[in-house]
Amino acid sequence: MISSDIQRVVHVDRLELTFEPQPWAYADARRAAIDALFAETQKKKPALFNGRVLLMHRCDISSDALSGGFMEADYASFTFWMASGRPEAGIRDCFGAAAVMSSDGAFLLGEMGAHTFNAGQIYFPCGTPDLSDLVGNRVDFDMSVRRELKEETGLNAAELAEERGWTLAIDGDLICAIKVMQSSLDAVTLRARMLRHLASEQLPELADIRIVRGPDDFSPAMRSFARIFLTQRFPA
Repeated sequence: MISSDIQRVVHVDRLELTFEPQPWAYADARRAAIDALFAETQKKKPALFNGRVLLMHRCDISSDALSGGFMEADYASFTFWMASGRPEAGIRDCFGAAAVMSSDGAFLLGEMGAHTFNAGQIYFPCGTPDLSDLVGNRVDFDMSVRRELKEETGLNAAELAEERGWTLAIDGDLICAIKVMQSSLDAVTLRARMLRHLASEQLPELADIRIVRGPDDFSPAMRSFARIFLTQRFPA
């Protein structure tokens, strides 16, 4: 088991994630408040959609694997929990991310667009897992990461060289399973390609692409899991 009050980076060979439905008492007890807050948020950000997401309720990290069980919930309940300061609620925020590395050793991160829930925040292409990530009763982070990478940057995972296994960036109840994917392009060329994809989209999820070559490129807007991971990759 893992503690909920530490930041650390762990490498695992594999993910063993399954769909294990159960009620979420935290959300059931706050239904009216959840619906009211989401309705208010949608007035400011009409593009937000209250879809179904998968939240981790069982978690174990061994020497070689992350295993866990996920339940289904609505996005409104998930965002309410985050807006409330992520109190103890029997879940973890667990998702996959694609850390795209250029041929010259930089990482490329996205800045979220103004219409998104995490507007202005900077992190790797990723997304909360949802029902489309289920293969039978397995929660497939490989599929989730490839989808988010394509949607947000236009890159196909098939053209990138993947590092073995997964790097877990852990920040309390947040667990980001990071797949490092290296491009044959240098950072400037790769960023230009991603920006062309954003320009072709009617409502791109990302507003900009940031190149990170070391700690000097870190930003206060960078989410904790990205900073935790990059601090390990670029030690001071």
